[in-house]
Amino acid sequence: MSPDYYLLDELLTDEARAVRDRVRAFVDSDVLPVINDYWDRAEFPWPLVPKLAALGIVGSTIQGYGCPGLSRLAAGMVSLEISRGDGSVNTFLGVQSGLAMGTINLLGSEEQRQRWLPGMATLDLIGAFALTEPDHGSDSVALETTVRRDGGSWVLNGAKRWIGNASIADVIVVWARDTDDGKVKAIVVEKNLDGTYPDGYTAQLITGKIGKRAVWQPDVTLREVRVPLDNKLAEARSFRDATRVLTATRGGAAWESLGHAAASYEIALNYATTRHQFGRPIGSFQLVQAKLAEMLAEITAMQLYCFRMAQLQEQGRWTGPMASLAKMNHARKARQICLDARDILGGNGLLLENHVARHMTDMEVVHTYEGTDHIQALLVGRDITGISAIS
Repeated sequence: MSPDYYLLDELLTDEARAVRDRVRAFVDSDVLPVINDYWDRAEFPWPLVPKLAALGIVGSTIQGYGCPGLSRLAAGMVSLEISRGDGSVNTFLGVQSGLAMGTINLLGSEEQRQRWLPGMATLDLIGAFALTEPDHGSDSVALETTVRRDGGSWVLNGAKRWIGNASIADVIVVWARDTDDGKVKAIVVEKNLDGTYPDGYTAQLITGKIGKRAVWQPDVTLREVRVPLDNKLAEARSFRDATRVLTATRGGAAWESLGHAAASYEIALNYATTRHQFGRPIGSFQLVQAKLAEMLAEITAMQLYCFRMAQLQEQGRWTGPMASLAKMNHARKARQICLDARDILGGNGLLLENHVARHMTDMEVVHTYEGTDHIQALLVGRDITGISAIS
């Protein structure tokens, strides 16, 4: 069971509790027994995809179109429990439900939502979200990928990096700057009917990763890629629209961080009570008890953040700086908790079979994506001072 020192389980709705229990059972029975092998071989766990679809969670909070229409709290339980099992699976699902489907739902026309979302909700169509570029990680607003209109097509040119699912996706939301008006647009690139990608679209897997090894995050190259005119998302007119998507999804990184932290704490606590050194359990030593207490304190604070975040999102009061604060705090705290858990396990913490090493290195990825803690701190700083330290 995940740590619940302040009895927050009592605040769960019936829906959120049912979703939590369903996803937790899936993680325990289907993810944990196999994920280390996929992670070690850097292979995507394809057999888990239909099982994920059967859970009825894909599409998260989206209403209609075959999506479950989860509450924000229930959606948080999904991220928490999936990442308690594995960060790669959580990233696959987060890209699908939050970034790709979320963008289409938020910025697409009704026809576009009807065209793509039902197939994505069943995972018959896999989605990707292509924003980050090789030379523009934190400075994403400076994107250089271009789009121009040419007769009955949009034509894309440029490069993207770290694009989760982009080598297997059927639907890729590409953010590009229009060479005519200079505005940022979102263009959907689709596979051809024969399952191939359009001419000029290539996705090269990034290899040698130390974390999130079981999810594929390629480099994408776009060379004169032609896309039908009606594949431009109708309401995507500026980079502010991309920011709207990121604000809506950044809270998911906080829930994920909590999942990694909770899993690592549980593993460390169990180890501390069963591992004997010097004639007694290592959990009987003051240094270990103090470390466990500090880990629990941070996890409890993270839980309180997340529960309040869900309330504010439901009320429509959630803001970009609030999302930045949650992501900054949770990624930093979870990173340290995973390190502390690894330390409690000693040399055994280095072994994949004990899971902590996977959570620890996956947290290195979470600490970086959706904006590093330094960038999030500057976004919060700008909000509270009214002065931008970036530009």
